[in-house]
Amino acid sequence: MRKRRPFTKEKKEPQENLKEEGIEVMGTVIEKFPGGMFSIQLEQKQLVLGHLSGRLRKNRIRILPGDRVTLELSPYDLTRGRITYRFR
Repeated sequence: MRKRRPFTKEKKEPQENLKEEGIEVMGTVIEKFPGGMFSIQLEQKQLVLGHLSGRLRKNRIRILPGDRVTLELSPYDLTRGRITYRFR
């Protein structure tokens, strides 16, 4: 019977995170839509569509029209983003 060598995985150099980071901007909630979607006006006067991040949804943070929020925009579609923080 042959002896088996232990499996050795080739060590690769650590790569940068493949997902691109979002662009953080601040804005004001204008309107609430069903399904946790919000219309948000950015400081640059653009209107974008945003949804709640998992942490805000998990902790049941309530967001109402007029609230100031931090939004993380997708680098692929600058008209959509994720709400990551609500200011008091």
